[in-house]
Amino acid sequence: MTEPIVIVEKLSHVYMEGTPLAHQALFDVSMQVAKGECVAIIGHTGSGKSTLIQHLNGLYRPQSGTVIVNGLDVSDPKVDIKSLRRQVGIVFQNPEDQIFEKWIGDDVAYGPFKMGLPLEEVRERVAWAMEMVGLSFEEMKDRPTFALSGGQKRKVALAGILALKPQVLILDEPTAGLDPRSRQELLQRIRHLNTEEKLTVIFVSHNMEEVARLADRVFVMANGRIACEGTPRDIFGNQEILREHHIGTPEAVDILYKLHEQGYSVNLSSFLPDEAAGEILKLVKR
Repeated sequence: MTEPIVIVEKLSHVYMEGTPLAHQALFDVSMQVAKGECVAIIGHTGSGKSTLIQHLNGLYRPQSGTVIVNGLDVSDPKVDIKSLRRQVGIVFQNPEDQIFEKWIGDDVAYGPFKMGLPLEEVRERVAWAMEMVGLSFEEMKDRPTFALSGGQKRKVALAGILALKPQVLILDEPTAGLDPRSRQELLQRIRHLNTEEKLTVIFVSHNMEEVARLADRVFVMANGRIACEGTPRDIFGNQEILREHHIGTPEAVDILYKLHEQGYSVNLSSFLPDEAAGEILKLVKR
């Protein structure tokens, strides 16, 4: 692994600690993410995914354990939280919760204005961020936010984070509720940000097609712990892991497993659609 930009060591978290309703959400979680990586965090509802990512920009402070992001120790009471949140941006599952200005351009500009940047630099950042997510700056900046579709709201929320020029982008279920066309477009934008803009991306998803397409590495969470980690090929090619943690599979992998169960010799680690198609073509030629 290259130099880590995110280091989590033995992180634990208890909700409503010290009360009869106390619930431990994280147990000694440790993970590292390298600069420029695209990492997926998967697991069933209640496994601790959201609690974990909210520690990465200081929404939660470590009760025990350590979280260091780009050299900033989140557990340090003297850490500059504003600086941390400029470096680590989170786009939540419900983007409408992050949109509160009347006009699109004003909403994207909110963060840079709060940073005290000169007006010209704010404008440059807003234009760059909007174009980066596929929103024309000139056409969309003066449009009302209340009239946006679900996909457009997701883009505006993402642009508002990108305008801060973060080092780490965190996405919670980035394509939830989007139609297939909007989903594919947003995935392409995320891939571009990661591969071309060299932005470190961490995303939570229940969609295994997205995980297979985007992630360099996958962390599987279960019962507040990191159950296992590996490349998508490691995870989706291991039936024992899939069964133990009840992980769904991309459609291409599901087809290969069904062929394998019927006695056909196929490479189960061929999780990408083109690879799976190649395996199927080999069977047809035989």
